[in-house]
Amino acid sequence: MESAILDSGWPFEGAAITKLLRSFPAPPRLLGLGEPTHGEEAFLRRRNEVFRHLVEHEGHRSIAIESDCLAALAVDAYVTEGAGTLDDVMRRGFSHRVGGSAANRELVSWMREHNRHRPAAERVRFFGFDGPLEPAGPAGPRPALAGLHGYLAAHLDVPPFDTIDRLLGADSRWTNPDATMDPTRSVGRSPEAVELRLLADDLAALLTAESPRLIAATSREAWWRACLFGRTATGLLRYHAGMADTSPSRVVRLMGLRDTMMAENLLALAPHYGPLLVHAHNRHLQRDRSVWRTAGWQGGDLLLEWWSAGSIVAAQLGEEYAFIASTAGADSPPDTLEGVLRAALPHDAYLIASNRLAGALKGVELSPPTDTSSGYFALDPGQVDTTDGILFLSTITPAE
Repeated sequence: MESAILDSGWPFEGAAITKLLRSFPAPPRLLGLGEPTHGEEAFLRRRNEVFRHLVEHEGHRSIAIESDCLAALAVDAYVTEGAGTLDDVMRRGFSHRVGGSAANRELVSWMREHNRHRPAAERVRFFGFDGPLEPAGPAGPRPALAGLHGYLAAHLDVPPFDTIDRLLGADSRWTNPDATMDPTRSVGRSPEAVELRLLADDLAALLTAESPRLIAATSREAWWRACLFGRTATGLLRYHAGMADTSPSRVVRLMGLRDTMMAENLLALAPHYGPLLVHAHNRHLQRDRSVWRTAGWQGGDLLLEWWSAGSIVAAQLGEEYAFIASTAGADSPPDTLEGVLRAALPHDAYLIASNRLAGALKGVELSPPTDTSSGYFALDPGQVDTTDGILFLSTITPAE
């Protein structure tokens, strides 16, 4: 078995990515690269190596990461045009505190240097594909609505922003941290919020209805950005309505709404900025239905199930979506998938073709992962054949 596992892939280096891509039935427009936990620099540095190789050898020109899609506009402006400073965009261009990552800083610096003397058509692009949804709670919809309204008002007859401003009220109404746990503290289903959702939906629909005129008057890029504001505005208002849900399905509804926003952003990127690398937690990029068992949540246990962003994208793009899961083997029990891989693979990092690994493991009984208390989600052996590749790290290098 060990020799079959060894033959299922290649020691990790740039050329290994090319070999794996050549084994796919079609070149993917969206290539997902997952990580089993957040905050581990080793996975982020491998992601950087993958992206550099894809840019230099496979024609990729974009990367999208699990970060605020609106905040990421500042990062893209820096890497493409040199707008702002590196320190500034690392501070305000990322969500979920990932702007402090050394590997993310290295990625942004490399992209800026790569683009510095290249024409616009050859520059690499940076995108976030998560909603403005920090762990403490979602952002208010004002910035997204202002961006959407400003673009439309410059070319079409739309209601004045004063109407939106009146419905929004104070921004603090939308960002009350108490609403994260207490739905009665959310304004998401107030009469003003309901009216605002209808208005935002009408404005977003105008982008499609008037797209020939708008694109001719501006550019496809400007129109696409306005669509981003529209998706974010309607998605945030939908999420705030979910925050105000008092039913037992509130938590799983919010999980699904977040992954839906992610999927909508990826599907919007694919036709305009693909092929591109997508980086996020394995659970967001997997093709499977997400399952999360929580113990002691508000006094009880919950079994939550919803469709991941990857499952939504895969259903719509088919073979144009591919997913490489990442996992690690340090301290893994020998009867787990990671333990078997660590025993069979002599290299610190190995890139595996999933279909070959599934064949090598046929008939082998492996224990499923159980403990996720550390925030690390090991790969379930039953999910191997739902991935296209696996990036395995036998050890984890501590973050510097």
